[in-house]
Amino acid sequence: MSEVTDVPIYLVTGLSGAGKSTCLHVLEDLGYEAVDNLPLSLLPALIEEAINPDSGFGPLAVGIDIRSRNFDVSEFIDVAKKLQADAGCPIRLLYVECDDESLISRYNQTRRPHPLAQDSLEKSVALERELLNPLKERADLVIDSTGQTIWQFRSRLKQVLGDGVADKMVVTLMSFSFAKAIPRDADLVFDVRFLQNPHYIEELRPLTGQDHFVQEYVRKDPDFESFMEKLTSLLDVTMPRYQEEGKSHLTIAIGCTGGRHRSVFVAEELGNYLQGQWPYHVTHTIIGNV
Repeated sequence: MSEVTDVPIYLVTGLSGAGKSTCLHVLEDLGYEAVDNLPLSLLPALIEEAINPDSGFGPLAVGIDIRSRNFDVSEFIDVAKKLQADAGCPIRLLYVECDDESLISRYNQTRRPHPLAQDSLEKSVALERELLNPLKERADLVIDSTGQTIWQFRSRLKQVLGDGVADKMVVTLMSFSFAKAIPRDADLVFDVRFLQNPHYIEELRPLTGQDHFVQEYVRKDPDFESFMEKLTSLLDVTMPRYQEEGKSHLTIAIGCTGGRHRSVFVAEELGNYLQGQWPYHVTHTIIGNV
């Protein structure tokens, strides 16, 4: 490898139809040079050129997936490991995924053929998921587009990737409803359904965890303060260790029954706690970021 500079590089992969192209477009908007559908054999030469300080390259994002000629998961993993060891700059493997139902719906809407073209679309999606699972397990960052419009997904990507060159690990605090589903890209999940529920108070029901009266009601739960102290103490121990292990992004999901009151408030409180310590974003899957 040539003399290197500290150029951030993303290798973008994942399931067909999950949003890899959108991810590359967002990275391009953030100032990255984006290359899609690159044959794996050309990747080492491209990265060597990109990290050469005399090449004029900016930050680089490379899309490599099942469409690429002679794509092989094991070879991709081996090449990525070698590049990460040799490049002398951060090379992050970003994996984009989505649930089967959403993928099948997207293909049916666009009427595009799946790259693997099995007997049925369901079989194609299942086969690709099985083939790519080792990549997902090795990924530095997994982003899930399930249930999101393209604009919601772009907004989520900009939140996560906008601080991708930060020295510190970026944290996403996400409230959600257990009545829907646990976020698939969550690293840590905490259940706050044990706290007293504002839903059963008529005047509080239409409000959210961002409203003062809901916050004060939840805060008066006799176990709230003790829970928050233990939760923040746990994060004080674990988050630096995650960063030491090379994790660039951590998603902490906070769930309650409806995703409107308790989980929203706890996520906001955690954001207040992390302020000044870690770069973070707060997002609410049910009420939106209002």
